[in-house]
Amino acid sequence: MAGEPERVRVAIHIDVTPGAAGGTAQATQGLINALGQLEGPEEYVLVTQTPAQTSWIAQYAGANQQVVCRRARSRAQTGGAMAKGLQRPDAVRRVLRPAVERVRQIVGRLTPQYPTVPLSDGFYESLGCDVLHFPTQPFMICALPIIYNPHDLQHLHYPQFWPPAEVARREVVYRAACQMAQTIVVNSEWIKRDVMRQYAVCGDKVQIIPGAPPTARYCAVSREVVEEVRQRLNLPATYALYPAVTWPHKNHLRLLEALARLRDQRGLVVNLVCTGAKWEPYWSQVEQRVMALGMSSQVRFLGFLSETELVAVYRMAQFLVLPSLFEADSCPIYEAWEEGVPVASSNHTALPDQVGDAALLFDAKDVGAIVDAVGRMVTNAQLRRELVERGHQRAKDFDWTRTAKAYRAVYRRAAGMNLGEEDRWLLEWDWMREPQRRMEAAETV
Repeated sequence: MAGEPERVRVAIHIDVTPGAAGGTAQATQGLINALGQLEGPEEYVLVTQTPAQTSWIAQYAGANQQVVCRRARSRAQTGGAMAKGLQRPDAVRRVLRPAVERVRQIVGRLTPQYPTVPLSDGFYESLGCDVLHFPTQPFMICALPIIYNPHDLQHLHYPQFWPPAEVARREVVYRAACQMAQTIVVNSEWIKRDVMRQYAVCGDKVQIIPGAPPTARYCAVSREVVEEVRQRLNLPATYALYPAVTWPHKNHLRLLEALARLRDQRGLVVNLVCTGAKWEPYWSQVEQRVMALGMSSQVRFLGFLSETELVAVYRMAQFLVLPSLFEADSCPIYEAWEEGVPVASSNHTALPDQVGDAALLFDAKDVGAIVDAVGRMVTNAQLRRELVERGHQRAKDFDWTRTAKAYRAVYRRAAGMNLGEEDRWLLEWDWMREPQRRMEAAETV
């Protein structure tokens, strides 16, 4: 059509690293991989911030995606700064940095520090892109139309879980990003309502696009590999699984207390295997509680696992338990359904919408409720079988290709393109809450 761009070129800001970021890394990985497999005129520039991020995301990039490390590009652009002495600004900054940092420390003791929103230095504008997407919370003010994923506003609901300076930084950056973005993308209706309420943004500006199981795009894992992982990690014959970074809102302490009660009051010993980074300073509290409750032989924290190890650990789990206090949606729940693992889940925030009838829900703030839920999962084999079947059916409601197509529609809209029937249909559909509408219906339009 007249005036319509021949193609859309999208810059995607990659500033997340597996092993520290939790579900946001997996969600970013799944989206990049799915976008790279779509056919169409779109081109993507994946802008990483570190060489490690470059090595990671390049594994999932497709033929329509170029990976650029911003740090490496910036150095290449500045060229031989040392050879040109102090004539280049970069060289000046390197020489003066120690003195400047010392001044900042002194001034910082005298005046309060206020968080600021980063301003683009022109790098993104120089890429020839039509749209800039921030799929995780980092953000900068830029001249391009911006798509922003805040994921959640947990800092406003649980400020006690974060240092005051971090709460202030998040509030300044998230609020500015949501106000300035052309489109805010969230995973669930619960988060959409929260963003609208907290930041006074119009509902038309907030687009719901549910995620999908990250493990769906992992390599196949054989039974032999699963058994090798069991022996190497010395896993118990049966265990409950909780994959989560040890952030306070993940609620490890209440889960440990519930397992101790099951052991001491009901004589039911439940092994627990936890994966994910050990985030300090909260990890120290978790570790101390394990020791205080005498659970060293009952609880295992494996840390960050490879994709193959993670799939194997899921396959061997008796069930997934997720006592989180705050989620936009949960990657572990998607993964459990994908791997045929029954789920017991917290009933807080967006989780009831995500699970539907495919999980045993409990109040994660009530240790007694966690005790009852875990007890039922351990002792009721019929319940576990029913939840596996429900999870299998519920997993069909989420698909990375559909998710990627919805994001592509958002990019096209931000770039000023006229949307096709499928684009419009996807942006009108919240398939988390309306799973009865299948993708096949779009093919009849």
